[in-house]
Amino acid sequence: MNKSDIAMIGLAVMGENLVLNFESKGFTVSAYDRFESVVQAFQSGRAKGKNIFATPSLAELVSSLKTPRKVMMMIKAGEPVDNTIDLLLPLLEKGDVIIDGGNSNFQDTIRRTQYVESKGMLYIGTGVSGGEEGALLGPSIMPGGSPAAWPLVKPLLQAISAQVEDGSKCCEWVGENGAGHFVKMVHNGIEYGDIQLICEAYQLMKDVLHMNALEMHQVFSDWNKTELDSYLIGITADILQVEDADGTPLVDHILDTAGQKGTGKWTGIASMEEGVPLTLIGEAVYARCLSAMKEERVIAAKAFKKTPIVFSGDKKAFIEDIRKALYASKIISYAQGYTLMSAAAKTYGWNLNFGGIALMWRGGCIIRSVFLGKIKEAYVKNPQLTNLLLDPYFQSTIEALTASWRKVVATAVLNGIPLPSMGSALSYFDGYKCENLPANLLQAQRDFFGAHTYERTDKPRGQFFHTNWTGHGGDTASTTYNV
Repeated sequence: MNKSDIAMIGLAVMGENLVLNFESKGFTVSAYDRFESVVQAFQSGRAKGKNIFATPSLAELVSSLKTPRKVMMMIKAGEPVDNTIDLLLPLLEKGDVIIDGGNSNFQDTIRRTQYVESKGMLYIGTGVSGGEEGALLGPSIMPGGSPAAWPLVKPLLQAISAQVEDGSKCCEWVGENGAGHFVKMVHNGIEYGDIQLICEAYQLMKDVLHMNALEMHQVFSDWNKTELDSYLIGITADILQVEDADGTPLVDHILDTAGQKGTGKWTGIASMEEGVPLTLIGEAVYARCLSAMKEERVIAAKAFKKTPIVFSGDKKAFIEDIRKALYASKIISYAQGYTLMSAAAKTYGWNLNFGGIALMWRGGCIIRSVFLGKIKEAYVKNPQLTNLLLDPYFQSTIEALTASWRKVVATAVLNGIPLPSMGSALSYFDGYKCENLPANLLQAQRDFFGAHTYERTDKPRGQFFHTNWTGHGGDTASTTYNV
């Protein structure tokens, strides 16, 4: 038989659809899954009559490929990836490429890149975003790893990726070792934030304005014609008009406990390691954790009675306030995410193209939106931009949205409506633009109980001082360091 252009290991939803995507773009694909029944079902089903060769073993999969071989894995992150790499390496030759398209932790990808390169092969860890539909029709792809591997896989990956209106592909080289998976991790963290913000807007309309699902469907449909135009706003509008068998809104019958697969948590951990305040995304992760405490929340709701909410203002005007609060909070989410990527790039020596990342997220992925075009413009104008909020467009936009943002958060607080992400976004904004925070008192407290020292306003930065606050604490100071 003719040799295949690429191989796929793992034929679950994403792997199977990516195989079909590759084949539809003119490539011949070999496919393998550790469950023989899955391979057979695919071979006799969706792969039938196509240039797809299902193989019964990894050895036959590798031998079916053109050289240099490209083997892509869409399997569960963690130990399964390491085990598969170890099974593949003896079958491959120098210069062959292993591609991990799953949601692996970027630290694992750094380690695996070094390991595979030490054996003479090349490695790519790439984010693939877009879900089932994106995998089949064109996802956003964020590759990083061995730089020498990029020219070998670029024609394949760019061929199956989404593209935006100007024809640009939503797939470009991100950087060395774990850079691709780091950017995908931040994408997923921002996705957590976007979803939580939309849910908070939904709860405000539902519990403060007492709107029904169809009324909210219309609001989200209208919002999708504004600056909020995005995939997630669009599907929210669609969800709210779907009825259950009895004619009532299906969303009202879904239990309010949310799941997660870990990338949001990883984003929060990375932000703490880098010392970057990722407050909105962190709160979005914790909101899912709180939702999982359903039984406890039911008990607490009975223990703490709520006063019925009566809204007496202008309903239409408040809906517009919610829209503006959502947009302002969304800007904060992306500002925090980009600040995290910037910090990590310095830590790991990655040369990230921030405008290019926004372009990759413009199509195919879950957070795709017209808003990302503004981020790309900001970084094209100023590649050294330290925070998105300092870009003239975003600065003026936030200023125009702030009054509505404050009104919405205040209304929620006064009526007992939780707004963890919108509220934390506003708090971050107020803190970011506050010239004098109370950390001076904090440092005094740390010096008082632990001799941790402090800097002075009347001395150059980098000089540290200690005070014997009680008169009997001594003059010996602790060493100065930041974790």
